[in-house]
Amino acid sequence: MDNPILTLEEREAINAGRWFSTLSPTLKHDILRCAYVKRFKDGALICARGEAPEDWIACAKGAVRVSSTSISGKQITLTYVEPGVWFGEVSIFDGDRRTHDAYAHGATTLLCVAKADFKRILSTHVEFYEAMLWLQARRIRQLYGLVEDLNTLPLRARLAKQLLHLVRSYGIPCLENGKEVRIGLQLAQEELAQLLGASRQRVNQELKAMEREQAIRIEPGGLVVRDSAALLGIAGAAA
Repeated sequence: MDNPILTLEEREAINAGRWFSTLSPTLKHDILRCAYVKRFKDGALICARGEAPEDWIACAKGAVRVSSTSISGKQITLTYVEPGVWFGEVSIFDGDRRTHDAYAHGATTLLCVAKADFKRILSTHVEFYEAMLWLQARRIRQLYGLVEDLNTLPLRARLAKQLLHLVRSYGIPCLENGKEVRIGLQLAQEELAQLLGASRQRVNQELKAMEREQAIRIEPGGLVVRDSAALLGIAGAAA
């Protein structure tokens, strides 16, 4: 369902994005002026692998689950795009087709810029080229970091780092205890395991061990981080 107006919360998520917030007021104005809003229900397909790119996209609410399909037909989740993050520019730059499927995870709002408008902004703003280069460089660094972690860190440390990332992106302070933070993104253990390249059983074992150590609490509705410093210690000790 389309709705032409962002809510105040959604607009704040876009404006507060780490990358977008560094742009000049003029460039931000030109991007937002031609952007339009799309809203998706949980599980709805946003774009499919093999499609020609039509838009450059930002998540304003919810999350975007980026996935691929194995030879056996099983869907594998690669990452979740959080509010404030822009994506989809690679296919516009190289002219090739979408590399992965993207689905709404929860009720999701997207801010979209048509390919023609994206290219027009590139042609009129040198700053936009430089900002996009910075964005791609940052993503390459993150990718190398993930590959290094996968090959050098034990699952326990990688899980701790993933939980800390989810706290930064989706953390909601618990009213009953200000030191505890609930992870607002609802992930099944199978989905969490896919992010880590591990089995659900092994991830479940590590989560239960962290719960015994009082670093986290497992609840029916998701995970609560009780001690971020303990998770940081687990991640840092292995590194």
